Formats: sequence, structure tokens, C-alpha cells
Amino acid sequence: MGKENIRGKLSLDELKEDIRSERISTVIVAFPDLYGRLMGKRVTGEFFLEHVLDHGLHVCSYLLATDIEMELVPGYCLSGWNTGYGDIVLVPDLDTLRRASWLPRTAIVLADVEGGKLSHIAPRTILKRQLVRANDMDILPLGATEMEMFLFRESYDEARLKGYRDLRSLGDYIEDYHILQTSREEPLIGAIREHLMASGIPVESSKGEYGPGQHEINIRYSDILEAADRTVLFKEICKEIALEKGRSITFMAKWDEGMSGNSMHIHLSLWDREGRNLFLGNERINGIPAGVSRIFKHFLGGLIAYARELALFFAPTVNSYKRYRAGSFAPTRIVWGYDNRSAGFRVVGGGKNSFRIECRLPGADANPYLAFAALLAAGMDGIEKGIAPPPSVTGDAYILEDVPQVPRSLEEALVLFRESEFVRRIFGDLVVEHYSRFAEAELEAYRAVVTDWERIRYFERI
Repeated sequence: MGKENIRGKLSLDELKEDIRSERISTVIVAFPDLYGRLMGKRVTGEFFLEHVLDHGLHVCSYLLATDIEMELVPGYCLSGWNTGYGDIVLVPDLDTLRRASWLPRTAIVLADVEGGKLSHIAPRTILKRQLVRANDMDILPLGATEMEMFLFRESYDEARLKGYRDLRSLGDYIEDYHILQTSREEPLIGAIREHLMASGIPVESSKGEYGPGQHEINIRYSDILEAADRTVLFKEICKEIALEKGRSITFMAKWDEGMSGNSMHIHLSLWDREGRNLFLGNERINGIPAGVSRIFKHFLGGLIAYARELALFFAPTVNSYKRYRAGSFAPTRIVWGYDNRSAGFRVVGGGKNSFRIECRLPGADANPYLAFAALLAAGMDGIEKGIAPPPSVTGDAYILEDVPQVPRSLEEALVLFRESEFVRRIFGDLVVEHYSRFAEAELEAYRAVVTDWERIRYFERI
């Protein structure tokens, strides 16, 4: 599979020429934190070429041990006052170098964390280690994400001043596939699409989704490290374009209990070096139009066998679990079916290039590196162990009994993750303990807050 010539991507020589000619003056060097947010520094073009290329960029290790408010969180063994909060080193991955078209005279490059044990728990490193496992078997995983988001008339500052209450979505009615309503939102969505394309992130399409002001943008498939890189850049670009236009966007899994949730559907397939889809074969499964391979069956078997134990990587916040509701297009059962949107895993396509598995478990709040790593780890273990998938389901999966269910809370997901023999065997104790502490900190912050729901329910009547 040849290397694509993608608009917006930069070679090092192109960057040098753009810096020399002053078309680029700033390079953003960033890495994904535990939440999948981009953290890093803006450096001058000259400093990037003279120093960062050879020596990397130093940042504080606490960036891999804070909560979403950037508050210091005690209890991490790898980063805290017990370690002195020393530095980690960001090493740019030049394969990710691209123009930041939404910013003047700026390029952006993603970096890996190197040095010390903290590098082992960095999300991008976790995914890269699973890719080594696949590549050792001469398997090339390809994938893409479908990202959903809600658009609001208020700016982020206005939404914050309103306490995120009484917000007005850009749409007034459900706009799934609706051309008229989405035309009203095209000044924002169209700008996002164009800046994605101009920044090295190929887009297939955008559409209205199953909520007022809700949109989905589909990114083209690629190798899954690039797919995860594109996804974190996508979220950053969406928010920055919204800032520029005085609007706001949320990727919360469930921003309002009366609205649909935001998903990050992941499409995944496995290929060999000659460009053949390894999911295709001669075996027949009822309901699937294409013949399938044993690799497909065992990969799918692994996904279903370990999905509950990996839920923390699909649904990392308290809010995540409010998305899983019957009849909502978000799954509640860990089952699979052909072209069935009520199942946790939807097998789609029939041709040699389109046949794939769609995982419908992750929300738009998930860290894409961890979600991709979880899927690859589970599927590869299924191949290695020959795990057979259960029978496919047809019809309404929401009403099925005696099948595995999606965990109902972050507490349940944390227990499953921490106690999983599979998770410890594949990811190691450092990853398990670090991300368990991450979930604990999220729960501790939530439990300390008195919510609007409690005040409304109890203030007068208790």
C-alpha cells in the first residue's frame, strides 16, 4: 500500500523551505495526554530546526498525571511530588508534520514521550506497542473514526458564563441526513471540513446527526496510528474553528439527558503487505454476504471476549456511561451483527476493500489511541488464542438477555479493568495502575460535587 500524497502534509525539506521563506514562523510540538488532548509548546521555526529536531522538547511530567482541570492528582507512582515532577522529553514524529491551516504561518507536529517509565503509559506509545505486535505477524491494521459533536450558538466564554445551562444548539430539530438544516450550519462545518483537508486530514463527508445541532464528520481510513493522530487533531481543529467563529462545540458523550449521545465509531480491518483484506476468506457465516477468514472470526471473537474488561478505554469519564441507553443508537449489549446498529459490533461491507468491523462502543470523549489500542489488543489475542465469536444477532439487540452488557458505570468499568488478567498480561502493571488511578481521580472529583439534580430533587421536598 503506497504512501499517499496528502494535501497539507509536510516533508522536512518543505518545512525548511517554508521557514526560510517566512511562510511558516511557528511550529506547534504537541502530544496527546491521558484524555487525548494536545499538550505542548509553540516554538519558533528556527528553534525547531536548530534544537528540537535533534534534542526534542522538555515539558513537565505532570502532564501525564493531572485531571481535566489541570489539578495535581496525588497517588500516581510515576509522577508526583514523590518524583519531583521532573521533565519528560517530546520527540517529534516527522511523519505527522503538517500545516496548521487554521492558524497563520504555523505548522504542527505530534511527538512521542521518551525517557523513563512514564513513556510506557503515554497513550501514543501504548498504541504503537500493539502495532508492533500486529506487524510481527505481518498484519497491517487500517481504520478510521466517525466523530459526532453538538454545535451551539454560544461561544465557549458565553457558555461558561451561563454555567453551561440553557444553551441553544445551532439546530432546532433532529437533523439526521437533513440537507436544509445542515445548510444553516455550513458556515461552521464547511470551514472545519476545509481546514481539515488543508491540514493533512482527508475527509469523506459530513452530515447532520440524531440530535438538534448534532453533526458527524467522517475521516478517511488509514493505518491506525495515523487514524488516531487525525482524530486528536480533528477535535483540536473543530474547537479552534468554533472559537474563531464565536460558537462552541462539545464532544461530551452525553451533554444532555434528553439528547442523543456523541459517539466515536471506529472502523477497523486487517490487511497484508500485498494489499489483501485479511478478513475475507472462504468460510460462510449466516447473514454475511462475503466469505470470511478464520482471522476475521477470531479477531471478532477477541473483541467480544474482552470488551467489558476494556470499557475504561472506550468510556473514560463518569458522563460516558450515560450515553449507553436502549433505543439511542449507542449499544448496551456486547454482541455483533451484520449491518445492525443496535449491536456493540457491527460488521459492514461486502467488497474486498470495504469489508470491516465497526465498534460502536467508544464515545466521542474517548482517547482514540487507547480505544484503537484496546481493539487491536483484544482482536490480536483472539487470533492468537483462536477465540470463536458467539452467533450473530438480528433485530433488536437492546432487548436481548443472557448476553454480555456494557458496564453501567465508571466504577464497574474500573473494577473490570483492574482485575482483568488479560489487561495486565497485554498492557502491563504500569499501564493498569496508572489508568486505574486516572479513573479513581475522576470518580473522587465527581463524588465531591453537589449536582443541580440533587438541589432540584431535595432542596424543598426532603
